[in-house]
Amino acid sequence: MSKSATSLIEKESRIDAEGNVKASDKGVIVVLVGASLETVKTKKGYELLTADTHGSILKKFKKDPKDYRPDILHQCLLTCLDSPLNKAGLLKIYIHTRRNVLIDVNPQLRIPRTFKRFCGLMVQLLHKQKIRASNSTQVLLKCIKNPVTQYFPAGCSKIGMSVTGELVDVRDWVHTLPENEKVVFAVGAQAHGVAPADFVEKFISISQYPLSGSVALSRLLYAFEGKFSIL
Repeated sequence: MSKSATSLIEKESRIDAEGNVKASDKGVIVVLVGASLETVKTKKGYELLTADTHGSILKKFKKDPKDYRPDILHQCLLTCLDSPLNKAGLLKIYIHTRRNVLIDVNPQLRIPRTFKRFCGLMVQLLHKQKIRASNSTQVLLKCIKNPVTQYFPAGCSKIGMSVTGELVDVRDWVHTLPENEKVVFAVGAQAHGVAPADFVEKFISISQYPLSGSVALSRLLYAFEGKFSIL
C-alpha cells in the first residue's frame, strides 16, 4: 500500500460518522483561560468589546483596556487550530472567558483569518450559544456548562503555563509524561498575569523570557508533535 493511501486511511479512521474527530487515549487538552469575550450595543448594533475600537466606552465605565483584548484569543486559536497536532486529531480546545462562559471548540473549526470577521463570529456565538457549519448540522462552537473539569479524563495531569513556574526544556519534558494519557494545559488568553485556573496542579515555564500565549502554545504543541512523531 502506498504512503498516501495509508495516510488517507489513518485520516478517515479519526473521523466519526458525524464528521467529528474521534477521541484518542493520548493527546493534549488546552484550556484558553481569562479570554475577553463581551458584547456591547452601539449605533451599529452589537459588537465585540475591544480596547482599540471602544476606548471611549471603557473609559466611561472606568474599565482597564488591557482586560479587553479578544485579539489575543484570536491569535491563540489560529495557532492551535492550524497546528499539525490538531490536524492529527490529538488536540482538544476549550475557552473560558472572564465572564465565566465556557466554550467547546470543534477541532475542525476554520477560524476566520481576519480579526473583524472573528469578532462577528464571537458576537453570533455569544447570542446564539452555538455556531453550526454552513453546509451541515455539525456544531463548530458551542457554549457548554461549567466547570470545564467535568470534561477532562479521570486522573489526567493539569498543568498551568506561567513565566513564574518551574523552568523546563519542553522538548525533553514532554517525554517524561505518560505515553497514552491526555494532559491538560491552562494557557492565559489575557494581556498579563497568571492563567486564572483553579484546577491547575502545577505551573511550568517553557522559556526564561515572558512569552505571548500564541508563542507559548506554538512551542508547546511543537514539542508534543515531536513526542508523537507528527511531521
